[in-house]
Amino acid sequence: MTPKVSICIPTYNRANLLPYAVNSVLVQTYTDFELIICDDGSTDDTAQIVSQWHDPRIHYIRHPVNGGRSRNMRSGFEAACGSYFIKFDDDDALTPEFLEKTVAILDAEPSVDFICTNHWIINQNNEKVESATKENSAKWGKDKLERGVIPDLIRQTFLYQSLQVGSTLFRRACLQEVDYMRPQADGCEDFDLLVRLAIAGKQGYFLPEFLMEYRFHGGQTSLKQNLHFLAAKVFCISSYKFPDAELEQLRLQKLAGTQQALGLRLIEKGDTVEGRQLLQQSSRVLGSDRKIMLGLMLSYLPASLRQIALQGFRRVRPKDYTDQVRQGAV
Repeated sequence: MTPKVSICIPTYNRANLLPYAVNSVLVQTYTDFELIICDDGSTDDTAQIVSQWHDPRIHYIRHPVNGGRSRNMRSGFEAACGSYFIKFDDDDALTPEFLEKTVAILDAEPSVDFICTNHWIINQNNEKVESATKENSAKWGKDKLERGVIPDLIRQTFLYQSLQVGSTLFRRACLQEVDYMRPQADGCEDFDLLVRLAIAGKQGYFLPEFLMEYRFHGGQTSLKQNLHFLAAKVFCISSYKFPDAELEQLRLQKLAGTQQALGLRLIEKGDTVEGRQLLQQSSRVLGSDRKIMLGLMLSYLPASLRQIALQGFRRVRPKDYTDQVRQGAV
């Protein structure tokens, strides 16, 4: 019998965190689901961990080599059979009533294509951090969204980035229509997917209950990951075109801001020529602001001095709730 819901957990070398994510699925109050774990060539004990579960609803796809996040996610999506679909990361989790509450809305609202919920912030010890959860909700405007169909979905997904794929249950058919995960968007695929659904005229629904857990921990950020994400985001934003003149102008500003961020990170890495080109390109839209001028000046310093200067700037930057959770300060 075909399950109603397909749940996909893409994973890579997270054997220590994966059990928390998987167990959050196995304790769902709604039980008509399949769980697809797609492993992107892990070299740790992931395969051994998965072999300990003897639940017929679990399907394990193990790729022999690492092929990238988007391709791994697509493999789980392509194997899915359910009418409804959710993908969440191997370091996150669902609360026990996530499926019960979101499935009920999709069943009752045939015009709605996906249901997004609010989510908790948890730390490396699986503890919910209320202060960070509240700040995160306010930062992304979730605290202003009311229950029901989301108005002006393009603005919510593109400008405010209020929604999160990991806390969203989709009709699988709407994901098939928009080409679920574009490989060129690897690292920025969640943002890209939601924007493209909005552009395609799909309808989203917000459920302001905290039904998912999103983890902040020390292993999430690095210069290499940040460069990969920013390059993917430049690709994504460049590929959109909005009929609304105001939105199109905002798209160009967002593109320039992302090019600026990428240029600064490239200069930090040592790719000064490409970094300068991106800063100069962004200045045509943003003007020569302080960050651009600083980045251009730093690009002419020797690499060792550049690193010292950038580390100094980071030390004086005030830590926000994301840093505090990762460092166990809250």
